[in-house]
Amino acid sequence: MTTQYLLQLIISGLVVGSIYAAVALGFTVIYKATRVVNFAQGELLMVGAYVCFAFVVQMGVPFWAALLLTILFGMVLAFFIERLILRPMIGEPIISIIMVTIGLSLVMRSLVTAVWGNDILVYEPKLFPQDMVTIAGVPISQEFVWCFVLSMFLLAVFSAFFKYSKAGVAMRATAFNQQVAQSMGISVKYIFALSWIISAVVSGIGGVLIGNINGINSSLYHFGLKVFPATILGGLDSILGAALGGLIIGILENLSDGLCKAYLDLSGVKEVAPYVILVIILMIKPYGLFGTKEIERV
Repeated sequence: MTTQYLLQLIISGLVVGSIYAAVALGFTVIYKATRVVNFAQGELLMVGAYVCFAFVVQMGVPFWAALLLTILFGMVLAFFIERLILRPMIGEPIISIIMVTIGLSLVMRSLVTAVWGNDILVYEPKLFPQDMVTIAGVPISQEFVWCFVLSMFLLAVFSAFFKYSKAGVAMRATAFNQQVAQSMGISVKYIFALSWIISAVVSGIGGVLIGNINGINSSLYHFGLKVFPATILGGLDSILGAALGGLIIGILENLSDGLCKAYLDLSGVKEVAPYVILVIILMIKPYGLFGTKEIERV
């Protein structure tokens, strides 16, 4: 196996991992604000990919305008999901809310299948240039470079948002203690809605990026399940952990798949690798790499 091949695996893993990181941010935002794990994250990603496809391919809207319209659609969808479905569940057991997100995922999956079917659809024309560039002596398609840059930009924007903006500070305060946040005049219901909107936006953009690389079909929701190990690996309540967890899973997934194909003639390792890595890491660090350790005093 050549060094160039290894570099190619690592760079490809970084690209996919950067998209994992962006979508994992959606998991983390909702969990930090509501303590709920959103099992409809993959479906939000899938809906974003299909909506952008409809704008670009079926309606002929220019890509950047279609991306903005997709973001707007995701914001509206998340607002109605939070307002009509999840807000009435406030105060109910967490497991009940989690089951609602699972039911929501099934509904969105069924609607997408009913509208677009199960066939693989391809963005035509491609959203990003297909010309090759050379990085560290390895030829890489420009679409990979664009996907990586946009994912990193997205993570940087939201990291700055959580650290410096008034709404971001309010979200952090709510995540720390909802009662204290309310006593300071913060609307917890508003924060819940904002967390779902941010989650839908980053997932929708992630769906557009991964759909541009691989095409889209109704099984795209599996991407959300693959992102879940990245989120747990980094720590469910850590934004930095979501970013690094996504990159780590992307690289290790690609390396394990490439090495097994080269040396053991095994395929399909990519589908299993994230969960194997997750189990090993959690045996050593049960709260993830950057998760907050919970201590109960009795």
